[in-house]
Amino acid sequence: MAAEIERHPFEPFLPANARVLFLGSFPPQRKRWSVEFYYPNYINDFWRITGLVFFDDRDRFVDVPAKRFKLEEIKGFCSEKGIALFDTATAVRRLKGNASDKFLEVVEPTDIPALLRRIPECRAVVVTGEKAADTLGGAFGVASPAVGEYSSFLFEDRRMRLYRMPSTSRAYPLPIDRKADVYRRLFEDLGMRGQFEIK
Repeated sequence: MAAEIERHPFEPFLPANARVLFLGSFPPQRKRWSVEFYYPNYINDFWRITGLVFFDDRDRFVDVPAKRFKLEEIKGFCSEKGIALFDTATAVRRLKGNASDKFLEVVEPTDIPALLRRIPECRAVVVTGEKAADTLGGAFGVASPAVGEYSSFLFEDRRMRLYRMPSTSRAYPLPIDRKADVYRRLFEDLGMRGQFEIK
């Protein structure tokens, strides 16, 4: 019997001032969520890396005693900073009952051009997985970049960059501080670090 089709549980998070769009693959199963937002799994390090990059504090967005993320602070930070979030798939089947890209069958890919039209100041799209990088590279007619690098492309007269970053999953074999270094370079490239940096 085929696995059931899952629709994406979240609306795209698209601040009007968004300068960068982060695209994951698809949220994990609800039982793994610590918050109802992107990168909800408490053992995923996306929000810890964000804390390190902007505040030199891996727990800046983490409620350690409650083992959850600080949702309102995250939303406020992303809104003010211009960070948009969604995923490359809008509907999937989980072939093995987990969130591994390897076992996700994309039933309905996300209409990325439609998202980009809603955030006209956006100049960069960031993906963390090989699957997503290849998919987007094909959609925009650009070579998939190496991890930590970007490829340039044109979207409706808008000069854009497609960045491929290391996965924030702990299954990806790179220490969190090294991952944070790569993400720091991304935000420095885009001129997005200064305002929130704590000296």
